Amino acid sequence: MIQTPPLVLVIAASDPTSGAGLQADLLTLASLGCHPLTVVSALTVQDTVGVESVHAIDPDVLERQARTLLEDMPVAAFKIGVLGSTENIVRVAEIVSDYPDLPLVLDPVLASGRGDSLADDDMVQAMRELLLPQTTVLTPNIPEARRLAEEDDDEDEPNGDLCARRLIELGCQSVLITGTHENTPQVVNTLYGEQGVLRRDRWERLPQIYHGSGCTLASAIAACLANGSALEDAVRDAQEYTWHTLANGFRAGMGQLIPDRFFWARQEAEEREDRSEEGDA
Repeated sequence: MIQTPPLVLVIAASDPTSGAGLQADLLTLASLGCHPLTVVSALTVQDTVGVESVHAIDPDVLERQARTLLEDMPVAAFKIGVLGSTENIVRVAEIVSDYPDLPLVLDPVLASGRGDSLADDDMVQAMRELLLPQTTVLTPNIPEARRLAEEDDDEDEPNGDLCARRLIELGCQSVLITGTHENTPQVVNTLYGEQGVLRRDRWERLPQIYHGSGCTLASAIAACLANGSALEDAVRDAQEYTWHTLANGFRAGMGQLIPDRFFWARQEAEEREDRSEEGDA
């Protein structure tokens, strides 16, 4: 009998470019041996340059999508991305609260790569109050971490350590703050837990700008957790996978590059072709 792969339930917005959003999650999870289940939270009009508009799905429709899947199939992990509205955040928080033992990876996408806003202040507050206390791994870049962690009496922008501490105090089990937006020679990603820094990984900074790198990383973490990896191993392996998808990224349009989530399959195909040519020589 064929064994069922781990099932990961993704709740996210659709991206017609497949560079980010729900489609990026699908590609990543499939590449890492999981079977993705999908709940559409919003429809977007966008290309590789930027997001033109976001159209949230009705929260009742969102909930029916999720409940129907969860009643039918055993899910191993949740991955949550753009939800599109405060009402959808409230509804998703209610859904996942019924499954407290499942790991939940939250990618708090607050703006597109171009800077288009994907979450207003009410949505950020709803995330803080309702989703962060249920999150196993939060994966913000530093601007997202600051927005989620900012307090009214801050005179200066909080650094990553302070942001992580505040986010964990809000209920996150762990926070992976990515350093893609920092002006450093290498990209430094830091995983924090209740006791402080759990691991700090440094990666070669690639010269291009990518559409969907954060979605890829968060989904890769969810895939590794669903496959049974411990937290720190999942975060390390997911970063390595994501870096290779970026290093093999391709330009499909006039804007940002798209990560190649199946880089390994294309490399294997090229190696088979090379061996075949050597055999014919």
